[in-house]
Amino acid sequence: MGNQRPHKRLEREALWEYALRILARRSYSARELRTKIAQRAASAADTATVMARLREYGLADDQQFSEAYASSRLQNAGFGKLRILSELRAKSVAAAVAEKAVQKTFAGVDENELIERFLQRKYRGKNLNELLKEPKNLMSAYRKLRLAGFSSSAAIAALKRFSKMADELEGWEEG
Repeated sequence: MGNQRPHKRLEREALWEYALRILARRSYSARELRTKIAQRAASAADTATVMARLREYGLADDQQFSEAYASSRLQNAGFGKLRILSELRAKSVAAAVAEKAVQKTFAGVDENELIERFLQRKYRGKNLNELLKEPKNLMSAYRKLRLAGFSSSAAIAALKRFSKMADELEGWEEG
């Protein structure tokens, strides 16, 4: 990154066009958007004006962003609540906004079914009853479920369907 040349500073209208271009590629949280715009702005006043305009048009709305992001991560990656909450927080979304979006997204979602689909995807074509007899494979599956954002209790409950040794996972957390 140290060898990148500095960006040309943009005046208000060019900054607005830049904001629209980057939003056309993907969505951003309000803080991410403000940071990107500020890096290119000729002045702090231009940043504030463009951000106000984006909010006015509903293009810098963290609640809307969070709901769309959470829904996308649930549908496309099958991640659990904890992972999506963590990702939203990493995108500088307020905790209350992120929590509300995740709760709304997961309303009516059966976590056990979600875990089942996640395991089937990760271990496609493998017999989980056989595979999870090995302690190292059981631990690996547990870690994958935890990294995917599933609670420890839900992960253990799911793994108990495949291995009697899953009981031994209770209380185990990566340090």
